[in-house]
Amino acid sequence: MSAYSVISAVEFTSGRMPAGAIGGNAPALERAEYDRKLLALAKVATTSPWYRAYLAGTTTPLSTSGQATSTTEPRPLWPIRAAYPKDGRALLPFNRIVAYYGNFYSKQMGILGEYPEEVVLEKLLAERAAWEAADPTTPVVLAIEYIDVTAQASAGKDGKYRLRMPDSQVDKALAMAEKVDGIVVLDLQVGLSSVEEELPLLEKYLAMPNVHIAIDPEFDMPGKEPPGRIIGTTDAATINWAARYMAKFVRERDLPPKILLLHRFTQDMMTGYRDIIPLPEVQIVVQMDGWGSPQRKKNTYYTVIAPEPVQFTGLKLFYKNDLKEDPPRLLTIEEILKLTPAPIYIQYQ
Repeated sequence: MSAYSVISAVEFTSGRMPAGAIGGNAPALERAEYDRKLLALAKVATTSPWYRAYLAGTTTPLSTSGQATSTTEPRPLWPIRAAYPKDGRALLPFNRIVAYYGNFYSKQMGILGEYPEEVVLEKLLAERAAWEAADPTTPVVLAIEYIDVTAQASAGKDGKYRLRMPDSQVDKALAMAEKVDGIVVLDLQVGLSSVEEELPLLEKYLAMPNVHIAIDPEFDMPGKEPPGRIIGTTDAATINWAARYMAKFVRERDLPPKILLLHRFTQDMMTGYRDIIPLPEVQIVVQMDGWGSPQRKKNTYYTVIAPEPVQFTGLKLFYKNDLKEDPPRLLTIEEILKLTPAPIYIQYQ
């Protein structure tokens, strides 16, 4: 863990808080270090007048002496100014999240269902080692991203084209995460249901300090169209509702800030990005979710994710689908770290 992390991943996972991390004694956020990490992810040079401006909380470029100055250097789009986390227990941006994705019932939905648990965890630990070797400045927190509400091809009894997983499966995800001092992200593919209907059913898990939420707009279906026939969409109003709902749990139980992850690979999957409001209790990550060749993935990142800043960015790697186009290889860690901004949430499917 970096000196900035304050609370270790094992403490998140077990629910044990370190001394001084409960109630009014929660560790304070080091705002200057938080800002510097954001600037580093955004590749803003320390010599830039915009670097100094961001640290000073102004939109006016500053000279080395801290005075207003003129510059021909355009103002960087990143980092975006958003609410600071409520305290120093926030995972981002001091750590990078590296997640394995899927559903235990399905070999087709991701790596979590493809292999026995011990193989999955062995592979996940190897990815952590690779990421920390490539970027020693950013410790890795591992995640089990479990699809808790899965979109379905059939309507089901209530006609909503989604299936909720039994609690035993979420408990399995929690047990796996604990073995690697990790966190759990519960993924929602709501079909013809809604985030507003599905998220409240996870209250007992939201109350845990190590559980976070992902929304997959691909399967958030407008109107009556079943999932899988067209790409779905989620608007800012829904995202803000989810963030406010999660924030309530964080405030009432004095939990560490939670992460709300949004999957995206087309412009229309997520609408109204300017209206999305990160909160002190909820850190929002927009993840590039498309598959393909390294160049296609870079292009998608720079056309769909980077131009519409919300707070943090992520990127998904497909162990199989990314090999279907030439050249048949995954983006390397070094290539991903060169993206601007550098993704802070990495997901493997």
